[in-house]
Amino acid sequence: MIPLCRPYFDSEELYEIKEVLDSGWVSQGPKVREFENKVADYVGAKYAIAVTNCTASLHLALLSLGISMGDEVLVADYTFPATGHSVLYCGAKPIFVDVNLDTYNIDSDKIEEKITERTKAIIPVHTFGQPAEMDKIMKIAHDYNLKIVEDAACALGAKYKTEYAGTIGNIGCYSFHARKGITTGEGGMVVTSDKTLAEKIRYLSVFGMKSAWDREKDQILSIPEFSDIGYNYKMSDITAAIGVAQLKKIDMIIERKKKLAKYWDERLEDIDFISKPYVQKDVRHIYQSYVALIDKNINRNKLISKLMKHGIQTQIGTYASHIQPVYASQDKCPNSLDIFNRSIALPLYYELKEEDIDFVTKSIKISVSELK
Repeated sequence: MIPLCRPYFDSEELYEIKEVLDSGWVSQGPKVREFENKVADYVGAKYAIAVTNCTASLHLALLSLGISMGDEVLVADYTFPATGHSVLYCGAKPIFVDVNLDTYNIDSDKIEEKITERTKAIIPVHTFGQPAEMDKIMKIAHDYNLKIVEDAACALGAKYKTEYAGTIGNIGCYSFHARKGITTGEGGMVVTSDKTLAEKIRYLSVFGMKSAWDREKDQILSIPEFSDIGYNYKMSDITAAIGVAQLKKIDMIIERKKKLAKYWDERLEDIDFISKPYVQKDVRHIYQSYVALIDKNINRNKLISKLMKHGIQTQIGTYASHIQPVYASQDKCPNSLDIFNRSIALPLYYELKEEDIDFVTKSIKISVSELK
């Protein structure tokens, strides 16, 4: 079997985990703070708060901005439902904006038509590791006094011009799920350079109280009081230990995946029924996934099933949010729907070999011929 993705680990993860286990402090403690500081330093943010997953990151980000019942938040439509769900968690309404057919990112030319007096924020998604057009999005946000939460779940290490994805808007949110560039199994991180927002996010992530690690340093007994509804979104030190080890490898992993993506591009050049992903200028695309588009005359779902029989795992790209029943949305996003129906994620991971790509390419051609 050639899997869709596979995390890359070595002895460093085991060393970091053992260090935490030996310390006896396995909940949120010094290793979490170390991981937070290293991520903040890497992307150039002033503050980073580690949490259980990126959905929690998005939820906390919106809460810290005061998003609540009756508000509307503009969301890039082509995304995993975690993005829209985070808006619902706040009691607000996600308004879905169509995406660009080339980049799969939010179409900045279609944002303003969705803004109303209830609009409070925009969530651009850096889809599959390619940053959205942040200059245009930031200008719109400035003109309409809106906040920006960057869904950078797939994009730790990606750059828009000279800035890291996740550090351009008010708040950025990263994921460390198993399919991401680096992983802790599950996990998320919120970054911001706004001290007030950072303090509120950290406070809300631990039930609305000071963390146990911070209370441990107090010289006198401190009994917490609970004035606000907080959440149990804290990351453990065991999880953070894996993150510390993974972060050391991030640029090595990105460069290898970029090389493999280039090889994928070359192998797909002579196949007329599949389009390689487009990369816009002035970005560092980190290729969390390599997602191509299948011709409309080919049944993408049957192709995925055929490839599985050849021992190859592929998958759809991600979801057209506006058609999901949970949202009861009246938004129309034809580009997103088209990509949802035609996208295919092809194997891409650090230890993938060029000969594996050759085999997958050959299998795609055979499978499509069998479907005709």
